[in-house]
Amino acid sequence: MWKEFKEFAMRGNVIDMAVGIVLGTAFGAIVKSLVADIIMPPIGLLLGNVDFTNIFWVLKQGATPGPYPTLEAARQAGAVTVNLGVFINTVISFILIAFAIFLVIKGINNMKRKEEAKPKAPTTKTCPYCFMEIPIKAKRCPHCTAELETA
Repeated sequence: MWKEFKEFAMRGNVIDMAVGIVLGTAFGAIVKSLVADIIMPPIGLLLGNVDFTNIFWVLKQGATPGPYPTLEAARQAGAVTVNLGVFINTVISFILIAFAIFLVIKGINNMKRKEEAKPKAPTTKTCPYCFMEIPIKAKRCPHCTAELETA
């Protein structure tokens, strides 16, 4: 059983998937920081010093009654809240991640198109006697049995 597990874990696509998950997690952290620390503060400033993470509604007061200045204060008091600002940040993070993935896939597709556009060496030739397509290395035509000149 250990041998089978080792074979499974060491297959190339499993290792590639693991690397992808680790890189995806790191990329997610970068995008989260980008949204929370770089994008949202100027947007909040433009909207009148609004901190999106602190846009929330209190559904039920906690042990210490509100009003709560921040979401963290509401959480510490044990209040039940609807966290609209956190949701807005998450949606913006998702859009940025989706856009970044789109750009990566678009780049990969462009590279594939360039590779496919390169002329490939011919694999067939035309028999000069019967004009049928035959393999390029053929010495005799399989259709008319004519002997062909080799290059």
